[in-house]
Amino acid sequence: MTFQVYDTTLRDGAQREGLTYSVVDKLAVARLLDELGVGFIEGGWPGAVPKDTEFFRRARTELDLKHAVLVAFGATRKAGVAVADDPQVQGLLDAETPAVALVAKADIRHVERALRTTGEENLAMIRDTVTHLVAQGRRVFVDGEHFFDGYRYDPEYTASVVQTALAAGAERFVLCDTNGGMLPSQVTAAIVDLTTRTGVAPELLGIHCQNDTSCAVANTIAAVEAGVKHFQGTANGYGERPGNADIFALVANLQLKLGLPVLPEGCLEQMVRVSHAISEIANIAPDTHQAYVGAAAFAHKAGLHASAIKVDPLLYNHVDPAVVGNDMRILVTEMAGRASIELKSRELGLDLAGHPETLTRVTKRVKELEAGGWSFEAADASFELLVRSELPDAAPPRPFALESYRVLVEHREDGAVVSEATVKIRVGGERVIATAEGNGPVNALDEALRVGLTRHYPQLRQFELADYKVRILEGTVGTGAVTRVLVETADGAGGDWTTVGVHPNVVEASWHALVDSLTFGLARTTE
Repeated sequence: MTFQVYDTTLRDGAQREGLTYSVVDKLAVARLLDELGVGFIEGGWPGAVPKDTEFFRRARTELDLKHAVLVAFGATRKAGVAVADDPQVQGLLDAETPAVALVAKADIRHVERALRTTGEENLAMIRDTVTHLVAQGRRVFVDGEHFFDGYRYDPEYTASVVQTALAAGAERFVLCDTNGGMLPSQVTAAIVDLTTRTGVAPELLGIHCQNDTSCAVANTIAAVEAGVKHFQGTANGYGERPGNADIFALVANLQLKLGLPVLPEGCLEQMVRVSHAISEIANIAPDTHQAYVGAAAFAHKAGLHASAIKVDPLLYNHVDPAVVGNDMRILVTEMAGRASIELKSRELGLDLAGHPETLTRVTKRVKELEAGGWSFEAADASFELLVRSELPDAAPPRPFALESYRVLVEHREDGAVVSEATVKIRVGGERVIATAEGNGPVNALDEALRVGLTRHYPQLRQFELADYKVRILEGTVGTGAVTRVLVETADGAGGDWTTVGVHPNVVEASWHALVDSLTFGLARTTE
């Protein structure tokens, strides 16, 4: 029996605080999940949520899924209502999806206190709804809400919920850790006890874990190791409270660590791309430290690591980053040794192995600068300029020489605040004076510098400031504190680079980063 990878990003994942998908967003996410190779995509709750109803209507003509089956989510019939008369159940049929997921109460306390009905009626609600949907040609999954808590409290009743759903024709009964309070050993024990008590094969069970103990991925893997073949998760672990099991960590762990064929061939390497694309759609910054797909997942900082990586990258990488679409990175910091500097330089296309004296100088210079507050971890462009400046015939020419700059901030009577900058520079033997206004002193300085340089370097018109970050360095206080500035620049053709500047004066720190940015960008366009 094959594994069922079931994604609920568009339903359970959408319950994350601050996250809102439009219908267009949901369609785009569904396409990405299909490219990842998941088997099932739970699209939402038709009939209960108008946006989800619209999603399923449009999905019929706008989604051409290659790997996934679309699933509509809903609940069992209401207590005391005939299943054929329940409009919510009819909404599931109207969605016209091949499969349907039903949430059902698996804890007798929730049955009696939340549904305000009897245990027998709850079983009838499950039986009637599953039978009705199966008779209409739907594949049915039943999510046992609060299964683990219910099983602890009254194992006989919760077991009867499982048996009723499967006997009625449900394809899988999904064990839900709804409040996320379980630990892996408890998940395993519950599954072993349930299958022993009922005789239900573990292959007929599924697992759905919330992450309130930070164990959602581990709990899911424990269930799979106990024989469960259906597991649920969300992209990047999105979901209510701390979230759900991260589908990317799940499939990578199961496929790479346990050797289980959970995704179609060639799909695992799409993980990083799909993860980051969904982050963009959700308008949530990618988690740089997320397992497997984060930018820092295979980033090495300590010099000891780099020394070993020179011999064999797998000495410190638990898997080859390429198999999930990621890359190894060497971080250049005060902790870096010669090996880190050499590897990072090689990553940037610069060979220091044949220049031992240069390698020594660069390593010493990096450590000195880092001690003064500079950071090259996120500023590859500034690091590359530093290395090139020490290599024979590799340093890019400086596009100009600074004579002086001046920045003024004017607060006008009407409340408007205007910044004006003037730069005096020498370009190709010519003295240039340029002035520009901006919405802040750094923006004005950037604009003035571009005004003075664009006639000589017209490609500057394509450059734009994509991001600007300022940080007060630890150990400094007040308005006289040392600041570090990171500037990210884009070239309009999909390329971008980051530079760094440090100084007690935030404008001067910004100037260093801006000059590096323009120097690096111009060197790239003239190579």
